[in-house]
Amino acid sequence: MEHSQTVCVVGLGYIGLPTAAILAANGHEVIGVDVDARHVEEINAGRVPFVEPDLESVVAGVVAQGRLRAQETMPHAQAYIVAVPTPFGAAYDVDPRFVHAAADAIAPQLRGGELIILESTSPPGLTEAMGDFILSRRPDLTLDGDQHNSIYLAHCPERVLPGRIMIEIVANDRIIGGVGARAAERARDLYATFCKGELLITDARTAEMAKLVENSYRDVNIAFANELSIISDRLGIDVWKLIELANHHPRVNILQPGPGVGGHCIAVDPWFIVAAAPEESRLIRTAREVNDAKPEHVIDRILARAARFRDPVVAALGIAFKADIDDLRESPSRGIVGRIGLEMPHARVRVVEPHIAALPPELEAMDNVELHGLDSALDEADVVVLLVDHAEFRAVERDRLREKVVIDTKGLWR
Repeated sequence: MEHSQTVCVVGLGYIGLPTAAILAANGHEVIGVDVDARHVEEINAGRVPFVEPDLESVVAGVVAQGRLRAQETMPHAQAYIVAVPTPFGAAYDVDPRFVHAAADAIAPQLRGGELIILESTSPPGLTEAMGDFILSRRPDLTLDGDQHNSIYLAHCPERVLPGRIMIEIVANDRIIGGVGARAAERARDLYATFCKGELLITDARTAEMAKLVENSYRDVNIAFANELSIISDRLGIDVWKLIELANHHPRVNILQPGPGVGGHCIAVDPWFIVAAAPEESRLIRTAREVNDAKPEHVIDRILARAARFRDPVVAALGIAFKADIDDLRESPSRGIVGRIGLEMPHARVRVVEPHIAALPPELEAMDNVELHGLDSALDEADVVVLLVDHAEFRAVERDRLREKVVIDTKGLWR
């Protein structure tokens, strides 16, 4: 196992900051790099600029001990972990600009011997492409062998659930994909300093594909549940009761439907497989299309139910992509609220999202959409739309919903 190292974590978001904190808590000197000056300032003050249980206490501790600091400029380090966004482009292929920007900043700092790990979700081949990009900037370096000017490249995808990151980052098994055997060994040794799960060695392309497959598996199964919910609406069947009954079969485990699929993993990763093998990925593409279409079904239901009121007040409960976090990335609920505000300019939309202090810009710009507390939104509402099953919404007394039109997309108030 490697001894303490200087590790630079590039990108201090939902994955990068927990990774930096865990590394620092396990004895490494960690320098976090982020382009957001506010993030850097908050972290250096021992605060976390987003919601994640148990993270702030770890960050505060390692910052106070001097083991973690954040900055906007790239330093030299023995190991680099790149955890930057990898959005998809117009053709649903990866947009590598953030990976390229990180590689461009790392390249001048390299002296030979450094380990560079890409944690960002990637289509097969992006890790190797990042290495080629670095070598185009530094032709004096090599990815071959174990020479004085060698650098070591690996892909180690994150596999954590928001809301449980600080538990799962330690407990979950980890895939270690090296560009070469020595790179895989070095990456494994670094992750072994904090990961208690099994460390599974493979090549970089297989590691990249494994992460995409995991999330595509989930997406296909959620699509089945979402399609069942649409069919059940058509046939007048309670989809949650239907799924509950079907799941009594010993080999059936249908997931729960919702307003769509969000987040930067399940809603994005399957498209990378589709882009890589468009003719062969028919099932994966169809599942993505089913889940992407589910918000439209929810919007139609809201518009139809709200049409009975002249100037309806709509309480939209939740715009995060899942329960009890503040992450709005790819959130179907966020898009639903925007469409309702646009389609019903005469309506007043009261958004309740307990984990944010301000609406995202596109909703903030709408005159008929406002951020409210739960009590005031429920008191004023003609139509209550449950979009996210936050704990605060689970505690709502059913009497408060009496005489309201309720559209429950999560089956919380059955």
